[in-house]
Amino acid sequence: MATDWPHRMAWIGLVLGFVLALLFFAPARWLAQGIEKASSGQLRLINASGTVWRGQADLMFSGGAGSRTQTVLPRGLHWQLAPRLDAGMPALGIRLHAPCCTPKPVHLQARPRWGGGELKIAASSSQWPADLLSGLGTPWNTLRMEGQLALETEGMTLRWTQGRANMEGAVAIDALDIASRLSTLRPLGSYRLELQALEDGHSASLDLQTLRGDLQLQGSGQWVGGRLRFEGEARAAPGREVTLTNLLNIIGRRDGSRSLVNIG
Repeated sequence: MATDWPHRMAWIGLVLGFVLALLFFAPARWLAQGIEKASSGQLRLINASGTVWRGQADLMFSGGAGSRTQTVLPRGLHWQLAPRLDAGMPALGIRLHAPCCTPKPVHLQARPRWGGGELKIAASSSQWPADLLSGLGTPWNTLRMEGQLALETEGMTLRWTQGRANMEGAVAIDALDIASRLSTLRPLGSYRLELQALEDGHSASLDLQTLRGDLQLQGSGQWVGGRLRFEGEARAAPGREVTLTNLLNIIGRRDGSRSLVNIG
């Protein structure tokens, strides 16, 4: 029996070494497969290299399985993942850098919660090409938006518990010099969308306003328990009514000179 002990320890060490190597050097394509499955094929990491913990890939947006609409983030995406403890609970630190769009890396932290999970997004700013949305399918592939989407937050937290979602913090999205293939007028305008968590912790307010432009948009709503309720309207600036008639007919239900938008 005593002579068997060194052999057993050798086998145990070999198995532990294999498990640790598999854990720390897991290929990036495993992460790519997980993200594609979790997003139902709408987000894909193409040409992934490196490991699960530190790697890079081309980020593709898609309408899902069978979709012919696809867009790819210019110059790819780099990531770093690091396990950590947060208030004594296991968490995962995430560092994302897109050379085209993030002046500084975006830092996130994900951790499990009883019956759900939590994602913390640190203060950050970034700017993304609006035509990326076309890859997600309807209605974005119909609108074919062009321009820039500038995102800014002072920090926010998203939580999912037993199928219900809530948030803390706020995020502002500036859609700058937006154009669409549905209109010959270029650009249509620039707009700001603000999402602000309310004190009840279960809902958020949504506000849309026009910064400048001939297509004038405004509206407000609430995000409650993962469901969006929104009421807004679109108008043409004086002298642009004829040019924007077709687009206004598509945006919503016409009511005289304006187009009404109701969601939820």
